[in-house]
Amino acid sequence: MKPKSKRPIAVWSTAAITAFVISLSPIGSYAAHAAAVTEVKGTVSTPAPAQTPAAPGRNTTVPPLSQAAKQSAKPNVLVVATGGTLAGQSTDATSFQSYRAGTLKIEDMVGELPNTDKIADISTLQFGNSGSSAYTMADLYDLSQTVDQALKVYDSVVVTTGTDTMEEIAYFLDLTVQSDKPVVITGSMRPWTVIGSDAQANLYNAIKLAGSGRTESFGTVLMLNDTIHLARGVTKTNDYRTDTFETPMLGAVGYIDDENIRIYRAPLRAMKAEGEGKPVFDLSKITKADLAKVEIAVSYQEAGGGAIKGFVADGAKGIVTSGTGAGGISREMSAARKEAIEKGVVFVTTTRTGSGSVYGGGEGIISGDNLSPQQARVLLQLSLSFTDDFNTIKGWFATYGTPEV
Repeated sequence: MKPKSKRPIAVWSTAAITAFVISLSPIGSYAAHAAAVTEVKGTVSTPAPAQTPAAPGRNTTVPPLSQAAKQSAKPNVLVVATGGTLAGQSTDATSFQSYRAGTLKIEDMVGELPNTDKIADISTLQFGNSGSSAYTMADLYDLSQTVDQALKVYDSVVVTTGTDTMEEIAYFLDLTVQSDKPVVITGSMRPWTVIGSDAQANLYNAIKLAGSGRTESFGTVLMLNDTIHLARGVTKTNDYRTDTFETPMLGAVGYIDDENIRIYRAPLRAMKAEGEGKPVFDLSKITKADLAKVEIAVSYQEAGGGAIKGFVADGAKGIVTSGTGAGGISREMSAARKEAIEKGVVFVTTTRTGSGSVYGGGEGIISGDNLSPQQARVLLQLSLSFTDDFNTIKGWFATYGTPEV
């Protein structure tokens, strides 16, 4: 049995980790208690005075395969870590919601998993170590490019993230990663260090799924709570429960039960010949500076038009409306939208209900079908980053945004 290939990419000092964690990592519900002390591997200390942190570095250097891994018959899986609750350090072993997200290193966590030699040869890359909301769209640009580079070497990639914006990160990867090889995203609802954590099982099963090759040409999929979801359409539905992720209307695509990996449906792109299902949003053709500014405006009883006007004044090229019912917005929002369209702003209409399809459209307005407002924003941002042509963008929403069979 050959040893797993685990190459640390970034080495951080204890002081750097402490400062980074205090300043950037989201904490559990008991914020005041968690902020009072910082717990690192059982040692409690008083944190230094808060300071404005420098922008965190992102490690994009893909580790090479070892000679042993190249000769092995087992699949080579790279785990790219971004932090989140999965990498969380809890106040103690029973503090389910009092923890520092993005604290533990992925190399150490993979090393703690049992029986990984049975499923894959695993390498790790610590891209970052933050809560998911700490990442910018420019960071996601780097993450996607890193995943694509890794897939030129590895058989598949697992990406670990926080769950708060996992559905947006997953959909961004789904639309931009050019390789047909499996990409599996995972995380957890409980930190690594508490009793009954879902972190270990989720990470193990994500590696197992990636190594199996069962989701080749599926794009990016989520694997949490033994359940497999396509990136498009999945959403977080509960802030605490471990079965939080669901795909409204369509449901999961499969499940993992011990040795059994069951796939019950597939996306349209998986039905196409190799290479033909690649998304059009090849990030190598644009720069991070090209990423368009897109916002979301929510409608409600007597909603004003100020949010839309403010977004336009702030330079938004596109706005997604999260409307009532089948995408309706208030009279004042509608008036503000009309003015914005006259200035060239593109709108996508979605519903705030959590499920259901939005149809229609009009001048400057595209229907978002059953995309959530947050996933519609990702697609609109990428679309506007590649073209200003309204009809082209409308066509992309009719294909990538509405992947009918």
